[in-house]
Amino acid sequence: MKFRPCIDIHNGKVKQIVGSTLKDGAGNTVVENFVSEKDADYYAEMFKKDNLTGGHVIMLGPGNEEQALKALKAYPGGLQVGGGITPENAVHYIENGASHVIVTSYVFTNGEINMERLQKIVATVGRDKLVLDLSCRKRGDTYFVVTDRWQKFTNFEINEENLQELSKYCAEFLIHAVDVEGQCRGIQKDLVKKLGQWTTIPTTYAGGARTFDDIRLVYELGEGKIDLTIGSALDIFGGNLPYKKVVEWFKRI
Repeated sequence: MKFRPCIDIHNGKVKQIVGSTLKDGAGNTVVENFVSEKDADYYAEMFKKDNLTGGHVIMLGPGNEEQALKALKAYPGGLQVGGGITPENAVHYIENGASHVIVTSYVFTNGEINMERLQKIVATVGRDKLVLDLSCRKRGDTYFVVTDRWQKFTNFEINEENLQELSKYCAEFLIHAVDVEGQCRGIQKDLVKKLGQWTTIPTTYAGGARTFDDIRLVYELGEGKIDLTIGSALDIFGGNLPYKKVVEWFKRI
């Protein structure tokens, strides 16, 4: 289990937001937990100093490319990048320092997975450079992938069979639990447990972690296999959880 740091960029600034409030054409209604006065490279340099690898830089909408590139260039090979990634721009980000590109909406179109597009992005960057973002919301007792800034449900269910199939095409999964993401009210325990049982490639869970008890829960329920992203809860993003103590905790396991 690793700690995966994050840098979320919205309207050209590093922010922590409630992801489910991000909607097309409604930028002013986004619920912001934190807006940084620092640029993205400040956080990238911090993560580099602490030897944290595999963190992600997420561009939440257009106009965030400059900040993303700042982060990637400050920590070459240490960060992944996502948000609007396509075969046309993916190589550009890798050439500018991204270890991997993270893709969701490009490979999920019209509510279902588009295997032709998936194969195209794999052919462009290679399986070993691709992270599939399977961020999901609960419907009934089941989680389904959501796309387009987490607004649209797909018919793609998070289950063992589907994860096994997709693992043939990518190096990692990134899975935001959208219903709790950015809300600092605890993790979705059933999802973490399922991921611990089903995943066979590196998988990062994000959503709701706010205390060391939550971190321990992810470790236990995920059988030590599921990596964790913490955002709004960290003191570097305006929360109460000390970033330095989190880094130390992960070094001890």
